Amino acid sequence: MEHLQCLTPDELKRRPDLSTFRWRLLAHGDSWFSFAAAKVDAHANLLEELVFGQPTVAVSCAGHHNALRRMVDLESSPDFIRLLTDPSAPTWDGVLLSVGGNDLVSAAMVPAVQANGEPVPMNLRLLRKQTEWGAPSAGVSRYFSEDGWATFGEYVRANLKHVLSLRDAGPSQGKPLFIHCYAVPTPRPAGAESASGAWLYPALKAYAIPQADWAAMSRLMLSKLAALFKACAADAAQYPSLQVFDSTQVPIAPAALGSSGISGDWHNEIHLNHSGCFKIARAWSVHIEAVLSGKPLVTAPPTTGRGRRGGGGGGSAPASA
Repeated sequence: MEHLQCLTPDELKRRPDLSTFRWRLLAHGDSWFSFAAAKVDAHANLLEELVFGQPTVAVSCAGHHNALRRMVDLESSPDFIRLLTDPSAPTWDGVLLSVGGNDLVSAAMVPAVQANGEPVPMNLRLLRKQTEWGAPSAGVSRYFSEDGWATFGEYVRANLKHVLSLRDAGPSQGKPLFIHCYAVPTPRPAGAESASGAWLYPALKAYAIPQADWAAMSRLMLSKLAALFKACAADAAQYPSLQVFDSTQVPIAPAALGSSGISGDWHNEIHLNHSGCFKIARAWSVHIEAVLSGKPLVTAPPTTGRGRRGGGGGGSAPASA
């Protein structure tokens, strides 16, 4: 097995001949894909742990620059748009995207009341304030706004359709678009070094959701995002050649509730460390190569061992991207 070789768009200009590779991929995405030095030093990168049976290259537009913060930011990524739609661009065997996670976190962080005192309608937020909670028999769903989720789902579906339309406007028309779901994080006070987090932790605190329900709330939201992605992939007429890998099914060591540093397979609240990236990437690699090769998809067994940069599970694992 060979690790995926990653090039930036600038490196592609200096090395335009990719004929030595069996599979040629275009990639873009959020911080799970970013090769920005600060992020690689801080936490792991999913792309660098992908492995294939044949030589494979990805031109990553997450590259050494800023990663996507929202799905709509794809529009402001000229390299990605050019390499996907320009008639002179390579014909990619597939497109890899890491999207939706930041959008979900941002939606969860929308407050019930704006800074000016104006209430935020239920259909524009994912969480309910205490006076809106449902019956205890509903479990953690009592804290969740289904109206807000409907709005969020429309946003995700529209963005996925747009990306597929860009793909089909260029030489890679009809090639598979691969997206992954996200592992389920433990809401906790473990922010990024840039002070951009924690993420779910302050949102759940602001809505006074009991700490005993935080882990279940996180699973609810990430599972709903996975179900949304998979429902889109199942609708081949509207989302042609969309391939979704359900990362929520890969066994990942959870972080300890209340921990503030590296814990389990996590570097901080929403970013995996190297052992976590290794586990998800090895399973996703099987899925990607099966689709590219036209082989039947099978459920990948749980992965063990060390990644490219090392790091086993637990608090001793090195930081990741």
